[in-house]
Amino acid sequence: MPRTVAPARRHTARSRRLRVTAAFAVLVAVAGYLTVQYVTGSKGSAQCTVESADGSAGEGRSYRLSSEQAANAAVISAVGTTRGMPERAVTIALATALQESGLRNIEHGDRDSLGLFQQRPSQGWGTEKQILDPVYSSGMFYQHLAEVPGYSRLPLTVAAQRVQRSGFPQAYAKHEPDAALLAAALTGRTPAALNCDPPRSTAGTGEMAKARAALLRSFGKGVLPAGKAADAGAPATGTLSVPVRTALRAGQDGAPQHGWQLAHWAVAQSEALGFDEVAYAGRTWDAGSGWRTERKESGATAVRMRLAQ
Repeated sequence: MPRTVAPARRHTARSRRLRVTAAFAVLVAVAGYLTVQYVTGSKGSAQCTVESADGSAGEGRSYRLSSEQAANAAVISAVGTTRGMPERAVTIALATALQESGLRNIEHGDRDSLGLFQQRPSQGWGTEKQILDPVYSSGMFYQHLAEVPGYSRLPLTVAAQRVQRSGFPQAYAKHEPDAALLAAALTGRTPAALNCDPPRSTAGTGEMAKARAALLRSFGKGVLPAGKAADAGAPATGTLSVPVRTALRAGQDGAPQHGWQLAHWAVAQSEALGFDEVAYAGRTWDAGSGWRTERKESGATAVRMRLAQ
């Protein structure tokens, strides 16, 4: 004969199931929030947006990221082009860093993995201090990528995997569209495509020595003319004028593309270095209002980066 369950017990069991379901839903929501925070690197800092303008990466597409992510992405791009790597290499590097760290320079990972690319000291990638230097870690990635025969013609997942030896090689594929969009802007091929909005409460006064040092680290000694690379006697604040190279480099379209790469680098670094205005080729970016077109187009021989006072 079937056993009869008392109504009170049925109610208790149903209530318990509802509580468990509600608790699980809360856990899922929290996990989702933490995932978003991890991927975006969002800590109340500035939000940046990169947009396509020429249709090559998808007409009308946009991608949002934090100022921390934008700054790291700009360094990855600068190191790549300075090494003579093409835009495709920058796309591969950005997609890899998006997958490995969410473009955040993290101090933890699987086993002894660290940094933007989750490189491991025990596997010969460098010391912990070196790997946590975005310029160094980016350089090591490109060094290994350049050793992959025909990497620019390989599917992105294959090229990245030849460098990373990941346990989940297909994971890189989902980041390719966003990485391509970022690469087009950060290599300078898409003008005025990156905009950041540094919060006034966190943007400190810019320091000339710090800005110059960051430029030299990202782009190499040739980015500043002889006699201006030194910080001795330089004002603490002011405007930094960076000459634009006219020679073709790494597939860039001469001076305009190099100029836009420098301009986007400065916008991406606006919160970290204190830039509040960047001007190039008749366009000016202001912290808080974004890009505008000047009535009288200025020259395109230099990028002007103004430090917050």
